[in-house]
Amino acid sequence: MNYNSIRPYMLTGMLVAACSTVADAQLAPEAHGHQHAMLEQVPTAPRQGPHGGTLRQSGSHQFETIVSQGGIQMFVFDLNGQPLSVERGRGAASLRIEGNAKRYRYDLLPDGKGGLSAPVNLSQIAGRQIEIDLQLVGLPGIGSQTINLQEVSTVPVSEQQRAAAAIARQKLCPVSGKPLGSMGDPVAVDVNGKTVYVCCSGCVTPIQSNPAKFASGRLEVVVTTATEADAALITKQGNCPVMDESLGSMGTPIKAMVGDKPIFLCCKGCVKKIQAEPAKYLALVYGEGVGSVPMGTEQVREGIFRLSAADAPFVAAQKRCPVMDEPLDAMGGPYKVDADGKAIYICCPGCAKKIAAEPQKYLAVLESQGVQAPALR
Repeated sequence: MNYNSIRPYMLTGMLVAACSTVADAQLAPEAHGHQHAMLEQVPTAPRQGPHGGTLRQSGSHQFETIVSQGGIQMFVFDLNGQPLSVERGRGAASLRIEGNAKRYRYDLLPDGKGGLSAPVNLSQIAGRQIEIDLQLVGLPGIGSQTINLQEVSTVPVSEQQRAAAAIARQKLCPVSGKPLGSMGDPVAVDVNGKTVYVCCSGCVTPIQSNPAKFASGRLEVVVTTATEADAALITKQGNCPVMDESLGSMGTPIKAMVGDKPIFLCCKGCVKKIQAEPAKYLALVYGEGVGSVPMGTEQVREGIFRLSAADAPFVAAQKRCPVMDEPLDAMGGPYKVDADGKAIYICCPGCAKKIAAEPQKYLAVLESQGVQAPALR
């Protein structure tokens, strides 16, 4: 199985998982050419093994299982904790990612380091929970009998990935309002024990001078009523980014200063949305520069559009990306792409190429799920 077909998320470290015996599993005939007798055992409570993994006693053996971003590794010991040779051992690991019904099979083979290993790159699904069915044969003292084990684990996340995920969640510098990464690598600042990221070193001093103001890591949103001096900006923006209603259609527009950028709203009821997701609404109103863009027509990349309020019911109906089978907001989305004149919503810009190459395929996927893609607007 080619692991490149598994998409999902992020990086290294080592996390271990306990294994328990599954009495009704059989070693796949195609893996070894015939079936073996099954050994039913009741595992003991787990403890830490000598390699930092989780160690369980099962019958006359102890098994240590390690899940890392580099794959799956197993060590076998006798009841006295002495390592047993697995040079004649073989096995298979069948992996299922949380939320995905597919299973991915990998061979467990002697690795020359005293263990059985399935070297596979799991870095893309770091932080995701996985279920693994393990089937082992050829172990000392057991011979051709099959041992069946099952474990549930989480692929470990590295410090770099944790930082990248935190930056992706924060999105904007709370001092300047600029996207994190737009001024080079974000700078981490400790604010009362919590890490807040800023766009550049110039934004560090304001946070250190007023930590209480910036402790949340969010942009400050100041709400006032628009005045005549704002008329030109109101005309330029045109519509409320929350309700997609014409500004002025519900009385004097509300002015929300998000950092140093104004966003005009149709009514006070929209203020909470801006406060909850300032980055989203800045992106809807502002393009790469300072000017505004028509909502729902701004291109993130060629052929990939940001959403407007009019897309909300279609996003709610579609729910999941047809390429990745992930929730539409799982990877920074949703975004909108053109599929032969129909709008398909995706979880990240990376999915756009597949839809552009086979639009009818993904329209059919949605149709099979009872979703009718709307006309692109």
